[in-house]
Amino acid sequence: MRVAISLSADRGPWDELVTYVQEAERLGAAVCFVAEAWGSDAVTPLAYLAAKTERILLASGILQVGTRSPALTAQTALTLAKVSGNRFILGLGVSGPQVMEGLHGHAFAHPLGRLRETVAIIRQAFAGERIQFEGRHFTLPLPGGEGKALRLSSPPNPDIPIYFATLAPRMLELTGELADGWIGTSFIPEGANAYLDRLSAGAARSGRTLADLDLSQGGDVAFSDDLEPLIAARKPGLAFSLGGMGSATTNFYNDAYSRQGWADIATEVQRLWVAGQRQEAAAQVPDEMVLQTTMMGTEAMVRDRMRAWRDAGITTLRLYPAGDTLDERLATLGRAMEIVNDLNRT
Repeated sequence: MRVAISLSADRGPWDELVTYVQEAERLGAAVCFVAEAWGSDAVTPLAYLAAKTERILLASGILQVGTRSPALTAQTALTLAKVSGNRFILGLGVSGPQVMEGLHGHAFAHPLGRLRETVAIIRQAFAGERIQFEGRHFTLPLPGGEGKALRLSSPPNPDIPIYFATLAPRMLELTGELADGWIGTSFIPEGANAYLDRLSAGAARSGRTLADLDLSQGGDVAFSDDLEPLIAARKPGLAFSLGGMGSATTNFYNDAYSRQGWADIATEVQRLWVAGQRQEAAAQVPDEMVLQTTMMGTEAMVRDRMRAWRDAGITTLRLYPAGDTLDERLATLGRAMEIVNDLNRT
């Protein structure tokens, strides 16, 4: 099990974020995922980090399907692979209706088909083929115009890994069928089959197994003998995932937790959140749910939770280390990585 870190360029001073990635690389972190949601883009930070690091893999976590054309996404991936010395992983996801329709003005309809077709076009571009496609959502070249099937002028690079960030059952199956890896979230190791069964079913369609995918999951990590403040600090974030990451009718995070055994809590937290009762929503999140979704507590407790992630089949463990300062976050990360390295030897 390898270790990954994550960042968003709008979360903290940029010079500190760069130092964090450089120090994480020095500690042995294998991957850095860079987010793109409704704040900073992912491409600019990834290009900068490519020049400031040497070994760590750099992954978009994620580029949103629908905000760029498939061809532009391919161009971007080929460029990032080139400037990073082939250290780039293309992470893709469909986001959700609030972001796609509210921020970008694109209908969220048919996300499964759009992702499938997008990847087919990207793989043509990666292979150096002329880009021509006729599907439900994309037709290239555009009929009736002056366009013709073009081949990108960049050298082909068919080995760029493509990961999907997916939560819904059919999207998980598509991940197993088409992707090289999975960027998961809202994960409880004890409920892993809610995800893994669907990933396995999709992989079987392509004559593969889960062993052919890099399964990336993670959570907060914090060390302390006093659990109460650690748990309390994370309840608002869980409440936001359950109630605020989507609309009252479409919340993939809420659905994911429900399928892992927390349906009643997920429903109640969402009800309170949508009603504007944010503090009450956070108060409804049980301590047990926080502990199941994180790696927190004494060193023995953190080790047990990391072992649970490993035993569930996770191959890339994303760590979100606690700390009020850069030095504190790096100290937490280093301590956590020592435990992962020790678990890898057993």
